[in-house]
Amino acid sequence: MSGLASGREAFSTGFRADLLDLMRWRRDVRRFRTDHVDEAVLMRCLDTFSLAPSVGLSEPWRLVRVDSADARDAALENFRAENARALDGYDGDKARIYSTLKLSGMQEAPVQLAIFCDEATAKGAGLGAATMPETRRYSVVGAVTQFWLAARAEGLGVGWVSILDPERLTRDLDVPADWRLVAYLCVGWPETVSDTPELVNAGWENRCAALPIQSR
Repeated sequence: MSGLASGREAFSTGFRADLLDLMRWRRDVRRFRTDHVDEAVLMRCLDTFSLAPSVGLSEPWRLVRVDSADARDAALENFRAENARALDGYDGDKARIYSTLKLSGMQEAPVQLAIFCDEATAKGAGLGAATMPETRRYSVVGAVTQFWLAARAEGLGVGWVSILDPERLTRDLDVPADWRLVAYLCVGWPETVSDTPELVNAGWENRCAALPIQSR
């Protein structure tokens, strides 16, 4: 069954299994081929932002395509500085492993996106954000997740670079002062495909064996 239907099962068993597979094979990609990404493929993925939920229907996401050499160089230097600072915060085995990790695909990824939250947007008239204004940023994260899954369905890889000074990047990209960086995404064709996180393979951390659910 394709599309929505009335009744208990809106989607087929096969569709639900495929959806779980898509989630399972979604990885944080750091190793990209430099091959061009067709614009139509990229736009199909980006169009999923318009389907994302947002607090008060505020749609606070703001996307910047980081295309120019100057902008990319600034972002890469930002990462390198913060990555060195982060390494200084570890010692022993963690420092050793950290120094071997590839934590950015910024030198190879053909598409790079800076995703911001417009904290001053008038859209939605503040509904749902008066008591928890951070829900606007949560909305952006939800939209990023939808994009990520859509990209994976197209065979694309996405890597979220969080080792950045957000204020420096905001200045370097010359965006409005009310925008707050949520994600810097590298997008492209992955060198390899795996259902195991790189950090597990590197010995940095393992997934939780059980979901931490509590009752009250």
